[in-house]
Amino acid sequence: MNNIVIAITGASAMQIGERAVQLLLENNQSVDLILSKGAYEVAKSERSINIPVEPKAQCEFWRNKLEVKSGKLRCYRWNDHSASIASGSHKTKGMVIVPCSMGTLGRIASGFSLDLIERCADVHLKENRPLIISPRESPLNLIHIENIKRLAIAGALIVPPIPAWYTNPQTIEDLIDFIVVRLFDSLGEDFNYIQRWCGPNK
Repeated sequence: MNNIVIAITGASAMQIGERAVQLLLENNQSVDLILSKGAYEVAKSERSINIPVEPKAQCEFWRNKLEVKSGKLRCYRWNDHSASIASGSHKTKGMVIVPCSMGTLGRIASGFSLDLIERCADVHLKENRPLIISPRESPLNLIHIENIKRLAIAGALIVPPIPAWYTNPQTIEDLIDFIVVRLFDSLGEDFNYIQRWCGPNK
C-alpha cells in the first residue's frame, strides 16, 4: 500500500494534523510525516510540547502521544531533501498539508521549495498526484487568494479547515474529526468517524 504524506506547518491548529496522523494509523495506513521548522515552535508556544527533531525519536514520540501501535509511521526532518518522498519516482497515494501556513502555500504556488514539505508538494503537482492543502488564515488578502487560485489551477485541492454544525458537535474533538474526515474524503479515503448529512430531520 502506498504511503500518504502528512505535512504540518507552522500555522495555528496543528491538532488537526495530529489527529489526521492518528486516524490514518488507527486504520492501519502508512504515513510519511513532515513537520516544518515553524511547526516545532508552534507546538512549544501553543501547547508546551517539545517534539523531537530526530526522526526515530519523533516516531516514538508520536506513537506514545497518540497511543497507537498499528499502521506504519516514518518521520522526516524538514530539510531532508534526500528523502525518498522528495523524488517523483517514489510512489504515494497523495499528500495532505494541514494546517498550511500562507508562507508555505505561497512558496508552493511559486514553485519555490525551501524545505521538504514544499519539495514534496511540488512533486505531487508535477506527478499529477492528489495534493490536499488546508490553509489556516483569516482574513485572506488578495495575495493569499491569488496563490490559492494558482494552486487550484495547477491541480491542488483546497480544503479549508471549516467544521459543520449540523452534526451537533459536543466537543472540540468532534469539530476536529469532521475536518479531518472531510480532508480524507477528498483523498478517496472513507473513514466513518462523523455523522454525515442525510437531509433535514422531519
